[in-house]
Amino acid sequence: MDETKNLYGSRYLPVEAIHSFLDPFEEGRKIRTAGRLMARRIMGKSTFGDLRDESGRIQIYGKKDDLGDGQYDFFSSLSLGDIIGIEGVLFLSKTGEKTVRIEKFQLLSRIVRTLPEKWHGLKDIETRYRHRYIDLAVNPEVRETFKKRSGIIHEVRNFLSRRGFMEVETPMMQPVPGGARAKPFVTHHNALHADLYLRVAPELYLKRLLVGGFQKVYELNRNFRNEGISVKHNPEFTMLELYQAFADYTDMMLLTEELISDLVHLSYGNAEIPYGDRSISFKRPWKKISFYEALSEKTGVNFRSTDIRGAARKLGMGQSMDLEKEEEVDILNEIFGAYVEEELWNPTFVIDYPTAMTPLAKAKEEDPDLVYRFELFIGKMEIANAFSELNDPHVQRQRLVSQKEQIGEHKIIDEDFLMALEYGMPPAGGLGIGIDRLIMLLTNQHSIREVILFPQLKPEKKESEGSDQEP
Repeated sequence: MDETKNLYGSRYLPVEAIHSFLDPFEEGRKIRTAGRLMARRIMGKSTFGDLRDESGRIQIYGKKDDLGDGQYDFFSSLSLGDIIGIEGVLFLSKTGEKTVRIEKFQLLSRIVRTLPEKWHGLKDIETRYRHRYIDLAVNPEVRETFKKRSGIIHEVRNFLSRRGFMEVETPMMQPVPGGARAKPFVTHHNALHADLYLRVAPELYLKRLLVGGFQKVYELNRNFRNEGISVKHNPEFTMLELYQAFADYTDMMLLTEELISDLVHLSYGNAEIPYGDRSISFKRPWKKISFYEALSEKTGVNFRSTDIRGAARKLGMGQSMDLEKEEEVDILNEIFGAYVEEELWNPTFVIDYPTAMTPLAKAKEEDPDLVYRFELFIGKMEIANAFSELNDPHVQRQRLVSQKEQIGEHKIIDEDFLMALEYGMPPAGGLGIGIDRLIMLLTNQHSIREVILFPQLKPEKKESEGSDQEP
């Protein structure tokens, strides 16, 4: 049968094909399909059931006269969740539903445990994340979210390919962690007798490629940061990072608007999308605000000409962080998050960040205490970050040395990256987009765990140790 040469090879037809490919419906047509038995209604000598696969659901019908006593009894005794293959003919039931009348069937995989009937409450949400395979098996809407995720990432690649960007791969295990202020995961390579770090960002390697002569490169892959877990943070996350030679952060701003607007249109068909009980408008051009001006407007404090720690105490920030130990840039970030970020709903570019906060960005010629940088916020979340990249090796060394002294930790400076800059890196714009958060927006999800197939969780506790619910 030609129609069976499809996603299931030459043997089984996907359920979706029965509904769509065989349209108009051909009653009496023989087909083979397979899936998980998810419902059954036994009515004496006949039994109806629901068969589901990734693509959808189809009603099936088994009759003792067709199958014989032994096979019919076997079919009627199947457990919900068993995976079966069937061969039969199509017909419309009395209620007009497309149905497969079974002539033959085969048990392909028996379920040993019992699938839950429904999910509710915090305990069940926790189980959904910890045992995602059960979640996917019983909740079609969850599978749909991850199918959308795959489609969105596919469109991101298409968008960049159309604009001449080349996808590359750079090391995930690095001898020197760099590209972001973040605590790395440390591992050890036995053969090299050396510690390595899971990358916190691919930035310094991608810039090396600009030195080597590539003009438009991007990487869409994992970053790892040994930090907290929340509805917006997972220690392993997907990042799009790209660099374009002979461009700057204004080019990155335009590229970001175009990319996300295209994804919104492909997902919803217009410039407004639902998010929770509100909607987000992506109508262009997007709003721009200045970092210091926004802080001043919301707090009444001019942080460019005041004692930052003292101002933070007056604002009550000492309750959430140790103001004596924290760096001033981290205090500013915390205040911005508390007073400004919560107000940024529709897409907003925040520009004019402090130079001390951004050691890898080029300083503004008219105001060297600020850099050519933006962060994009949507739905109260940071979605993207971009610079006009610093390409002066001497200034870059000074910035990294200064940052190392300020942090007061055993931060390693990537000498090979600085050597690369000495061979000449063209002026460039760089952009990073958090893919998981972007997909949260485009699929109307409010926890990053809903868009990561296997999110990190606390170790599961035994019942004797107490509840395994996440905070």
